[in-house]
Amino acid sequence: MPNKAPTTVREIMSRDCYRVTGKTSVSTLAKGLALHRLPGVPVVDERDQLIGFISEQDVMGKVLESSYLNEEPPLVSELMRNEVLSVPPNKSITDLAQEMLGAKPKVYPVVEQGRLVGIVTRRDVLSAILRMRYS
Repeated sequence: MPNKAPTTVREIMSRDCYRVTGKTSVSTLAKGLALHRLPGVPVVDERDQLIGFISEQDVMGKVLESSYLNEEPPLVSELMRNEVLSVPPNKSITDLAQEMLGAKPKVYPVVEQGRLVGIVTRRDVLSAILRMRYS
């Protein structure tokens, strides 16, 4: 019997995802983004509640500026975006794909009762749609 294609975000999200807090330094964040090959990450508080999002684009200019001035880069809390597009784990993959056609984020935090439970990327969604199509 062939594997059933995934239909919800819960089935394709990365559960053990890289995340940072507002107290994380931007230099630590930049290293983590490179290590995990992510364009951005969720920002959480001490209870894993989603409080923001920060991307490579958000920090690139500040890292460049701080290197010019030979200063320590700022903390994540100073640069993160507080308005975050997130999705619930029970959301349909096809519904999310439709939303992704208009919205620009490449990474969506997956949130259940305010708590970060994973992330889902455009690549995850595209792969899942292909599995649906060709399963």
